[in-house]
Amino acid sequence: MVERNRRIKLRKQHFKLGANQKKILLLLFGGLALSCAHSGKQQWKIIKGVHESWKDLSRQAAERAIEALYESHLVEARENADGTHTLVLSENGRKRVLTYRLWYMKIDPPTVWDKKWRIVLYDIPEDERESRNALRDHLKRLGLRKLQQSAGITPFECKNEIEFITELLDIKKYVRYIVAEHVDNEAYWRQVFKLDRRV
Repeated sequence: MVERNRRIKLRKQHFKLGANQKKILLLLFGGLALSCAHSGKQQWKIIKGVHESWKDLSRQAAERAIEALYESHLVEARENADGTHTLVLSENGRKRVLTYRLWYMKIDPPTVWDKKWRIVLYDIPEDERESRNALRDHLKRLGLRKLQQSAGITPFECKNEIEFITELLDIKKYVRYIVAEHVDNEAYWRQVFKLDRRV
């Protein structure tokens, strides 16, 4: 029950991270460890050289962003043998950035349609309706249309995206991903997804 409540809280969480905090989390999530030296000047040189997106960022702004992430327990510092520290994502930080990425996920339609339909079926118990509602919202955001109750359809490949969402929401066992070559009202769906432009 505690774990389920934690997942629900994660899904409901509003993302009020500042732009600089998001940059730091995404860089860390990408496998980059930010090494911080003893002095402020040395630390800033290291951070500033990490990525092009930092070129217009002031040292004070970066320090405030990192301090806020510390206070939120989203990053942690590990001490190195030489006395320097390395910033890494905490477990909470990893979950936060995964959920943050989820809200910006999108399907990139191919130039030419492969003439296959992707159908997502889900049968999620009532006691996990928060998960069901979250999945429904994410399917809509990805561009899937309602095929029928608890079923979405799209002509575009999205297996990786669906697996990411169901893993994060911990509902993979309730969701099926189907690739079909034909649906009986195909003409309607071709019009809905404007597929004549992609054949």
